[in-house]
Amino acid sequence: MTAKAYLSITPEVAQALADGQPVVALESTIITHGMPYPQNLEMAKNVEAVIRQNGAIPATIAIMDSKFCVGVSGDDLERLALEGGKAAKASRRDVSALLVKGAIAGTTVATTMQIAALAGIKVFATGGIGGVHRGAEETFDISADLQELSRTPVAVVCAGAKSILDIAKTLEVLESNGVPVLGYGTDEFPAFWARQSGHKVDHRFDDAADIAKVIAHQVALGMGGVLVANPIPEADALEPAAIEARIAEAIAGAEAEGVSRKDLTPFLLKRIFELTDGKSLVANIALVENNAKVAARIAVALAADAA
Repeated sequence: MTAKAYLSITPEVAQALADGQPVVALESTIITHGMPYPQNLEMAKNVEAVIRQNGAIPATIAIMDSKFCVGVSGDDLERLALEGGKAAKASRRDVSALLVKGAIAGTTVATTMQIAALAGIKVFATGGIGGVHRGAEETFDISADLQELSRTPVAVVCAGAKSILDIAKTLEVLESNGVPVLGYGTDEFPAFWARQSGHKVDHRFDDAADIAKVIAHQVALGMGGVLVANPIPEADALEPAAIEARIAEAIAGAEAEGVSRKDLTPFLLKRIFELTDGKSLVANIALVENNAKVAARIAVALAADAA
């Protein structure tokens, strides 16, 4: 059995891909583990609407009923949102086991990239990528997202790396793996809730069409993925010093409770939500919608170039 035998693509997405129309992949751990119900369901629907408004077809990806589901919508989307944190969190190492178990799973950036590439989708919008965790020199906690970007030909549009990570080390690992980091309208790599991190991107582009050309070249040359860093809109950004203080407090809480590995990021996001009186969630939703808009425009330009 080939990997494609596990694909379950909705008719709308399948037709769009067959016709060369622009399609944007969306991950599902942001639904299952990124925010509570019903905000997660509302966010998922709004993000899909943003993609449609900008000329592309959304394709939310998850593992459900022993299949790679591409284009999760309707009752299945609500089932995923209701499952929330009870769902599995599927990274590359979990995929085979979850297919055998028939489990519902939100897909991480790495696994969404895998499934998107298998389906033939070249552009993917998310919130922020995983990366090198603070203290990784002792824990070796480094997200599988970074290696996936080096080998899977999908462009990931994000608001940088989550501020809970060690951004400098994350960029070093991306560089070591040959992943181009492109800034959309920015010279500086964004830090998720904040527009700036103090670290530079590799190349800046102010036009989605130019980024689409870079992606097309990257795919043609067989050089893996592209990371597109798109800062959170200025009106929605949080003040860097204030969010850093809340992050430090959340990390201290995780250490005190012994939280680590794949449980760490959901714990920190939930704690930061509590410490910011919900402001982090509002910012999170704003940046995801902004990334969806930019990803759709890139996908539209990519489809036009291929026509």
